[in-house]
Parts: sequence; C-alpha cells; structure tokens
Amino acid sequence: MPAKGATTRLNPVRLQTINHLRVRRPNQQQQNSCATIMSSMLNCWASAGQGAEGCQALEESLKACMDQRKDKTVQTNSINYHLMRMFPKVAGPRKKQGRV
Repeated sequence: MPAKGATTRLNPVRLQTINHLRVRRPNQQQQNSCATIMSSMLNCWASAGQGAEGCQALEESLKACMDQRKDKTVQTNSINYHLMRMFPKVAGPRKKQGRV
C-alpha cells in the first residue's frame, strides 16, 4: 500500500526517439567452400614446392571443388523490411512539420 496522500499512478518510462530501425549488413557473404582447400594447397606448395608429390591430393580435391556447380538461389534477409513495416508501431505518433 502506498503512503497516505501518495499517488498510485505509475510514471511511464520514456524511451529515446529513434529515426529509423535498420540492421547493418544483414546479408553476410558466405565463405567459399573451396577457400580452405586452396589455402591448404598453397601452404603445401610453399613448404614443399609447386608440383610436389605430396600436394597432388590437394590439387585434385581443389579441381573437384571448383568444378562443382554453385547454387544460384541465395535468399536475402528480410529483417530490414519487417523493421520498417513495424516502425510506426514502435516509434509512436509524431508531430508534423509546421503544425503544433
């Protein structure tokens, strides 16, 4: 119970106003699956020399990886679309320019 004469009304929390909701760079680039094989092959060549017998297996696996077909369907992230759609509900009403 509140003290006698004290109000029971809660003070609303005032949040900072925001200009826009946006996630920076939602579509991250996917790392190429052949990059790890290529770096292993380059390390092998650096240590043993280009065309060394020990590096033949890595060369073959890199060729096989590069010959594989890539998927053309890359889905984009739609988070910014949904954030901007919901922005008026989050930001609340605003005063229009030139009117009080």
